[in-house]
This record gives sequence, C-alpha cells and structure tokens, in this order.
Amino acid sequence: MAELAGRVAIVTGAASGIGLAIARELAGRGAHVVISDIDEEHGKAVAAELPGARFIAANMLKEEDCKRLVEETIAAEGKVDILVNNAGIQHVAPIHEFPEAKWRQLIDLMLTAPFLLTKAALPGMYQQRWGRIVNISSIHGLVASAYKSAYVSAKHGLIGLTRVTALEGASYGVTCNAICPSYVRTPLVEKQISSQAQIHGIPESEVVEKIMLAEAPLRRLLEPDEIAKMAAYLCSNDASGITGSALTIDCGWTAQ
Repeated sequence: MAELAGRVAIVTGAASGIGLAIARELAGRGAHVVISDIDEEHGKAVAAELPGARFIAANMLKEEDCKRLVEETIAAEGKVDILVNNAGIQHVAPIHEFPEAKWRQLIDLMLTAPFLLTKAALPGMYQQRWGRIVNISSIHGLVASAYKSAYVSAKHGLIGLTRVTALEGASYGVTCNAICPSYVRTPLVEKQISSQAQIHGIPESEVVEKIMLAEAPLRRLLEPDEIAKMAAYLCSNDASGITGSALTIDCGWTAQ
C-alpha cells in the first residue's frame, strides 16, 4: 500500500506502544515518518527498521523541543503533512493527594505539547492546503474514572483542541480528529497495574478484569495495531470528510 507515498508524518511517543504501531502503519503505507520520543535508544531502533524514517529526540515537556521538532522535520523533509500527537503518561491518585507537579506534567505533556506542535505545523499545512492531525485521546476524553484527574482533564481538553483545530483548518484542507480508545495493551497500561491494585485494594492479578475491563462489554484489551489502522485511515484521502470527530474504539464502553 502506497496511499501515503510522499507524505511526511511526525509521530510523538513513537518508541513504543500506540505510537510505535502508528509509525509502522504509516510507513507501511508509504509515508516518511519522523519518530519522536525521549527514549533515544528505542526511538533510533524504530527509525532504523522503517524505510524512509528518521528519529528526532524531543522532550514534549519543553516548549523549545516542540518547536524544534517541527522545524527540524521541515528542514530535513521540506514539509509536515501529518501530525500524530500521541505522547502520554499516567498517574493514579485521589485528587486530595494528587501532587501539583504531577498534575502540571500531565497537562503539559498531553495538552500543551499538542497545542504547540499543532501551532507550529499548521502554517505549512495551510500553505499547501492539505494536512492531517490525529490526536490520540482516550475513552477518558469522553468519560471519567476516579483517581485520574489530570489524565482525564488533559484528554477532555485534547478533544476540545481537536474540534477548534478542525474548525479553523477546514477551509485549508486540513482535518483534525481524535481517537478515543479504551485500555490498550501497552507499557503505559501495564505500569498502572500496581498503583491501581493499591488504590482499589485488590491483588494485581485482578486489576485488568475488575478495573480495566469492567465497563467494556467486549471485555478485552485493545491491541496497538487496532488504533494504528484507524489513525492511518484518518490520514488518507478517503477520510477527507471526517474532521472534528472523537472516534471511539472502546469495546462498547460508551454504548451503555
């Protein structure tokens, strides 16, 4: 498949998990993918395995790194056609115990960084009158769970940013959409198990079934490739009429 041949894509948090799957899917469809992550070892390894890919280290918590990522991509590739805002972390704690520094970190990483990257990428997309921005939100961008105040707030905000970007970009041929998955089998989810067990007072062996799958009628974890295929579709010309949407892949969570 070469439907994205000649397109240049930036994927943040692409050294593992959903970002890695999206980078592979876009590259498999012909795009030149810029892998961005703070994990240089794995990021460089991913770039080396994908045709036409390159790695640019960037810390999404730093404003200058967000701007530099777009600038370096344009300098090397000549343009940015696709931006996938995926980088994220999690912290589980009740609001009255939630560290303020951790709150700011999550908001900066999952809301402010996508804003800065979008701001930097849009002028070029507007000029060429084509662009695709895909924001990896979460089912928690649509509903809430206890003990995840910062994550839920950031992901709700990201859907708001998605919708405004879609409205502003519509006359320039730029679409912007959010993908809202339920729990995906990634390192980010695996790292939550111990803290979820502690805060809910259950064994770690019961967290997936009793907490993560409790609201999902299909009662399974999603696989990263499922999210990647949706992201790739949104980047295609076939999806040119989809913008401002928050698309769920949630195993039926929001059907209830």
